[in-house]
Amino acid sequence: MLWLKAFHVIAVVTWFAGLFYLPRLYVYHADADDSISLERFRIMERRLFAIMTIGAVASVGLGAAMVAAAPAYLTMGWLRIKLLLVLLLIAYHVSCYKLMRDFAENRNSHSAKWYRGFNEVPSLLLIAIVLLAVVKPG
Repeated sequence: MLWLKAFHVIAVVTWFAGLFYLPRLYVYHADADDSISLERFRIMERRLFAIMTIGAVASVGLGAAMVAAAPAYLTMGWLRIKLLLVLLLIAYHVSCYKLMRDFAENRNSHSAKWYRGFNEVPSLLLIAIVLLAVVKPG
């Protein structure tokens, strides 16, 4: 179980690195207006999304393996709430994909300011998820 947990944490760090940086790229992309910069951001976003998706899949897979190894944890309220927050994180990941596609097809409809706010969502989810996983409130 400790090996699963260790690799789960590594995968989560990979996933969150992308979730923190990709929306920041969107901020810069929304402000860019020259073709070289626009194309550079499209490439960077696509590559980063691929890497963070690997982290996401590994995080979810290893997390599911831990639950399968110790299904009694599913009776604990903190884990149920954590899993709900992970579902919100997956929805955020999917929305990052949609935004990336919008940029790729020149359909971005959001300002750089909007992306600055959007960029804060994974931080809030990370704080809540870590607190639940470490403190395990009753």
